[in-house]
Amino acid sequence: MKLDKIINQPVIETERFDLRPLRRSDKGLIELYWSDERVARMTTSIPHPLPPGLVEGFIARAMSEDRDEDVWAMDGTTSGGSELQGLISLNRLDRNQSEVGYWVAPIYWNTGLASEAVEALVQANPLGSGAMFASVFQDNPASARVLIHCGFEYLGDAESFSVARDTTVPTWTYSRKH
Repeated sequence: MKLDKIINQPVIETERFDLRPLRRSDKGLIELYWSDERVARMTTSIPHPLPPGLVEGFIARAMSEDRDEDVWAMDGTTSGGSELQGLISLNRLDRNQSEVGYWVAPIYWNTGLASEAVEALVQANPLGSGAMFASVFQDNPASARVLIHCGFEYLGDAESFSVARDTTVPTWTYSRKH
């Protein structure tokens, strides 16, 4: 039996769920949700269809001591929910900045889960960032509303490549200073 090592990343508690570091046992639910084209198409990096081994590599990188990105599972078990309802991450940038990324399983869309997770992460500010950034695809206004609700301000338009769509997609970029 291979035990997951505890990585230097805090657990962030909310009323509805905990944001906790990933563990190997998250593989099945991450694969389930990443295999959903609706989830993959709203991200830059999740391919569709999902190739074998991708999730294992993602989890291994998230658990690595020398990672550039901290990833938390939205774990609802403390309130009787699923152990993985979505993921949220902070990617370290230069000049004391970080980039927020998140996705929520479709069954939890329109429940306030994303807003609560982003707000909890912003308030905890585990990397001590002076500013946080986030980008969303322009055809995903629900994610834009999450950021605005959490105090992020619109910076401008850009574009990012989406692996699932195999094309460049217009984005809106937001920031929040601490």
